[in-house]
Amino acid sequence: MGADVLAVDKNENIINDFAGKCTSVVCADLENEDEVEILGLKNMDIVVSATGKNLAAAIMTVAVAKEQGVPLIVAKSSSDRMSSILLKIGVDKILDPEGEGGMRSARILLSSSFKDFLEIDDNMYVVEMDARKEWIGKNLIELELRKKFRMNVIAVKEKGHKWCFGDPKDIIKENETLLIALEKKELSKWK
Repeated sequence: MGADVLAVDKNENIINDFAGKCTSVVCADLENEDEVEILGLKNMDIVVSATGKNLAAAIMTVAVAKEQGVPLIVAKSSSDRMSSILLKIGVDKILDPEGEGGMRSARILLSSSFKDFLEIDDNMYVVEMDARKEWIGKNLIELELRKKFRMNVIAVKEKGHKWCFGDPKDIIKENETLLIALEKKELSKWK
């Protein structure tokens, strides 16, 4: 996305794969304090430790980044215990892609209405859903979705087209998908 990225790994094959995708790549053992210190983390705005299951490498990277004054330190974690340890030594944000992906998938599977699902925080969600049969041929004003279901339509997408803001007076068509914001307590209505 236009940012300068330094990728570091002790596996040369991984480094070679990233050589054309990053600003700089370095082959280093992130469990070795001396090798981590010479990376120049103090010049970074953000350090992301994506070692996953290698707790020793994550701890060393986070500790050195913290000592060198990196403003934002993010780490990937593979367990609650690892997250707890990393937070104690100064990580600002924990990433759990597998857990987050699993929760997102579970929510989509629990509802036959949702095509996609994004948790904004522990109360607000954005969901993608096809227009329901009873909505087709009506406009958003007639449907009163906010009043009846406490949901707000953010955008509309006709099959084969891009997302756009819908006019509340436009008629909902059969091949349209809606992007909707709603609160957690309203999710149960869509299971």
